[in-house]
Amino acid sequence: MEHLAQILMLLGVAVAVVVTFQRLHVPTSLGYLLVGVILGPHTIGPTINVPEFKTLAEFGVVFLLFTIGLNYSLPQLHALRHQVLGLGTAQVVFTTAVVGVLVWLAGVPAAAAFVIGAVFAQSSSTIIGSQLTEQGEENSPHGRLGLAMSVFQDVTAVPFLVVIPVLGMAAGADVLAGALGWAITKAVVAFALVFFAGRWLLRPLFHLVATRRSAEVFTLAVLLVALLAAWTTSSLGLSLAFGAFLAGMMLGETEFRHQVESTIRPFRDVLLGLFFVGIGMLIDPAAIPHIWHWSLLGALLILASKSLLVAAMVRKSGIATSTAWRTGLLLAVGGEFGFALLAIALDSNVIDARLGQITLTAVLFSMIAGSFLIRFNHAIATRLAGTQRGEAQGIPDTILNASEPQVLIGGYGRVGHTIAVLLKTSGVPFVAFDTDLKRVAQARADGHQVLYGDISDPELLTAVHVERASLVVLTVDNFTTALRAVSFLRSSCPHVPVIARARDLEASSRLLDAGAAHAYPEAIEASLRLGATALQMLRVPANDIDLIVQGVRDWDYKPVLEGEQDK
Repeated sequence: MEHLAQILMLLGVAVAVVVTFQRLHVPTSLGYLLVGVILGPHTIGPTINVPEFKTLAEFGVVFLLFTIGLNYSLPQLHALRHQVLGLGTAQVVFTTAVVGVLVWLAGVPAAAAFVIGAVFAQSSSTIIGSQLTEQGEENSPHGRLGLAMSVFQDVTAVPFLVVIPVLGMAAGADVLAGALGWAITKAVVAFALVFFAGRWLLRPLFHLVATRRSAEVFTLAVLLVALLAAWTTSSLGLSLAFGAFLAGMMLGETEFRHQVESTIRPFRDVLLGLFFVGIGMLIDPAAIPHIWHWSLLGALLILASKSLLVAAMVRKSGIATSTAWRTGLLLAVGGEFGFALLAIALDSNVIDARLGQITLTAVLFSMIAGSFLIRFNHAIATRLAGTQRGEAQGIPDTILNASEPQVLIGGYGRVGHTIAVLLKTSGVPFVAFDTDLKRVAQARADGHQVLYGDISDPELLTAVHVERASLVVLTVDNFTTALRAVSFLRSSCPHVPVIARARDLEASSRLLDAGAAHAYPEAIEASLRLGATALQMLRVPANDIDLIVQGVRDWDYKPVLEGEQDK
């Protein structure tokens, strides 16, 4: 209870600042940075001093990398191996080399210049991922490529964790080579552990959990898997986030992917906010007047070097010019992993305190400016590439697997299966969700795109980008579930038409009132179909039958309802 007042103060300031930034359409990550400055130790006023704050905030990055891993399963990474692994590694190597040489020519010692180059080479997966999600661009060609490259920067930067401490002591090349080999071995062991555990244990585990149909147990299972994988890699001397990413990759191959993402999203968003608050607390406004010009120059070096190098490399690989520029603008932002490298360098006396403060402030400046580059990446890239608005941009969908379903089906019982068969026969792409594991397994065995998930879960609908669907068909037999789904869809994306199945006239009326375009009561529709067949056998003209039946529907089944009330 001794820290309750500080926690309440943190929440109050965060709500006020973030709401203001959202109303001004400014990236919320900058709002959290400002909260950190306001409540940090370097400014006048109240200061947050909760011992567990830093540790708790780190899990924001862990859950973000876990979510990113869900969208990059091994088959997708295999398809992206040339772009992501090759380009990601080349970006880190070339940026470190170019920046390091420029800083060394400016008079900085070679070891310190190498550290600065390594720090500047990092890009914030946190800022890129959260802002792309906020802008709805995480599944775009540039979004997927840029985010994948930023994630693999953490992998390719692992050797820096070994090299930088060695630079602080007079060690020979054999010691350096041995340390590097040990770090790579640990990374391989971590991948193998998570890979085999994921293949043998994760799918059976989530099948068992899903059969309980308990949201509480499902949430606990997701948290257990993410944190256990993070602990595994941390025990091997690697980052927590690396393990979470590997676990996300394994789950990304299962039918539970979207439901897992919707479950972890609330934890991720809150803890990410705390992470940015922690970064803001590092800013010392009193030191900025003395070093701002050097820090600003460093920030420009970060933004220019990475945007130009990445755009050139991506374009060289055969990807469209506009997408190359947009990817470069995404990766231009500085990265929080650079703070970890800088802290190691300061502890190892590879870089002095003043140069460290300049580097820290330069990265923070680049994070602020880079957020705006990400926000306006389309407009900037259009000018730089000289492309027209309607020009096709990006990597082919067959490579990135980024195509969106046109129809979303909620429920895969008898009605949902029938609709899916009709859509597939007509060549209309769709994705269906159901909470019955047997139905999901059978549908996937039949070759249909059916996943496990609750169609009334707002987080699930957000994760699958329901706003991009051309139609939503609700076939669930649970009226409450259907009503919740319709209400959310009408409030969040009213442009998407919704048709629903209803048990009776009352349910149909309530679904229509909630915003469904059509809601067909099963019993009445069966009666109408039977009546139409009777009229057809009595040789009533087909056009007349269609007019009669459609008239009943157009009057919201009132003629039928009045008949029931007279009884």
